[in-house]
Amino acid sequence: MSVDLLVFGPHPDDIEIGLGGTVARHTALGFRVGLCDLTAGEMGSNGTVDDRLAEAESARLVLGAAWRDNLRWLDRQIGKDPAHLSQAVAFIRRHRPRVIAVPYWSDRHPDHGAASEVLTEATFNSGLRRYQSDGEPWKPDWLCYYFINDAVSPSFVIDVSEHYERKREALDCHVSQFRRGEPGVVETRLNVPQFRQLIESRDAQFGALAGVRWAEGIVVREPVVRPSLMKGA
Repeated sequence: MSVDLLVFGPHPDDIEIGLGGTVARHTALGFRVGLCDLTAGEMGSNGTVDDRLAEAESARLVLGAAWRDNLRWLDRQIGKDPAHLSQAVAFIRRHRPRVIAVPYWSDRHPDHGAASEVLTEATFNSGLRRYQSDGEPWKPDWLCYYFINDAVSPSFVIDVSEHYERKREALDCHVSQFRRGEPGVVETRLNVPQFRQLIESRDAQFGALAGVRWAEGIVVREPVVRPSLMKGA
């Protein structure tokens, strides 16, 4: 059940938006990656719960993750149920990840900030032997934050140039959210062309700053330690 990397997303499609290329890169390198959506996105303007769960599974296959789970917390209620924290701790202890990636704490969507807060607490509490939840205490090596909507200067970037087409394919799996013009589909911020442009312009900007084609930004709270000032070392 253990994984090298565990990525949490508030809704189906958030992981793909913010970290799809990084997930694809890690699976290509042979790391075992698990994905966990907190909600089924049932408050979204388009798509049913069944649609969104099926789309998330299709995207998982594209990205090569070992599995994808959904905690089925109520959409727009993330962190408001006291049980959420304990459930998240139990999930982390069950899968014993080396690294956890969660949304950045400042975002225009309240669910994304709420997810960041409860998952940050859960990651910390998971390592406390006296914190009461299912499973044995587990402390991951690192907690990383990724961007969904808003972005600031990252602590570092991941070069995803060789894996960007897989990110695009994974995003395309979320038909109910990104396709427009069909009967019954409501126009939203997600299904206008400018939203995909927003994602790709951000990834292109991070890439250009690092001298590569595409990159995804990561924020960490602690200093990044390097062995020397030599760039390749």
